[in-house]
Amino acid sequence: MREPPRRIVATLATLALLAGTPACADRPVSPLPARPPVTAAAPSATASPPGPTPAPAVSEVTSPPDATPPSPPARVRPPAAPRTTKPAPPVRTTPPAACLGPVRYDLVLAETELALLKSLCLAAGGVLRIQGIGPGEVTVDREDLVSRNYEAGVVDIRFVRTGTVVVTIPQDGRAYPITVVVV
Repeated sequence: MREPPRRIVATLATLALLAGTPACADRPVSPLPARPPVTAAAPSATASPPGPTPAPAVSEVTSPPDATPPSPPARVRPPAAPRTTKPAPPVRTTPPAACLGPVRYDLVLAETELALLKSLCLAAGGVLRIQGIGPGEVTVDREDLVSRNYEAGVVDIRFVRTGTVVVTIPQDGRAYPITVVVV
């Protein structure tokens, strides 16, 4: 019966460890540099008199006496990138207090002085209903933000996307622009 290849590899690895002869034993290896021993700044009263120092054991790794101790690796932090953009303003989840919301705003031309109405604020989905005007007289500057309907002297302008739309209404030979902010 044949053993799976995984078991053979594991067996060979175990035998190599037990043999104790690494594959690179025939190549010489240079010793790592060691730090010199730290000496006290002032001798203490109980210190023993100076005498011969014992020779290092054979298994210790030493560095030549003229070698400088290695310095610890310096941590280099990349410079902080300058901030070039302003943080984004917080996203508003509710319309401003001055906005009317997604409501229908009725504008009866026979009862309204258009010179006093300069702007409106509606939420997307809101409708500006202009009563008492002929077909094709009311214009908007942004057709992509509105949906218009005319029937029996009434123009309904539904604001389907956010943005700013200028609605122009003619009356008595003069055009009155109304800026509608849609949020």
